[in-house]
Amino acid sequence: MSLDHLVYAVPDLLKGVADFAERTGVAPVKGGSHPGGTANYLVGFGPTSYLEIIGPDPEVEGARPRAFGLEELTEARLAGWAIHPDDIDTTVRLARERGYDPGGVQPLSRRKPDGTLLEWRLTRFENPADVRPVPFLIDWGSTQHPAASGLPQVALASFTAVTPDVEGLRADLDAVGATIDVEEGPEVGLRAVLDTPKGKVTLA
Repeated sequence: MSLDHLVYAVPDLLKGVADFAERTGVAPVKGGSHPGGTANYLVGFGPTSYLEIIGPDPEVEGARPRAFGLEELTEARLAGWAIHPDDIDTTVRLARERGYDPGGVQPLSRRKPDGTLLEWRLTRFENPADVRPVPFLIDWGSTQHPAASGLPQVALASFTAVTPDVEGLRADLDAVGATIDVEEGPEVGLRAVLDTPKGKVTLA
């Protein structure tokens, strides 16, 4: 089971992208717009995984999307992550048999700036505002993976989940076949450390 991408949610997309570029020395590239009022910019971790910076679509006036809690978000946060199973439907079924429900599998899409339509399937959470230390599942089908399109690069030095229930989280991670460092803490959260041209940068 391989890491697909991390989701960094920001209340103002263009400001969030500018802040990221200032902190890291790497300028994310525009990914595109999603139905529902979100848009994203991307930075690669290599040929098969990437960081998604997502926020309200600046081209949609008054957009207040619910995805990743953007409707009420006031500061940037690492909101979730995705893994790419070999068979998403089988992985969902097995996870449920093991006591964890990843959510239903639904189709989504977005258009790249050049007009190309990207389509994929993923699992959706009941409450999109929650930070999720358990990854959602994604299947790109025949669509070219975003990380394969020549993104600007940073290195993912470490990736950690924080939770007051370490044993419970590890059981849920095992149910979907995911691996991540887990630390005990008072609140659920995610933390990624990036190696960048400006040194190590932490996203949380």
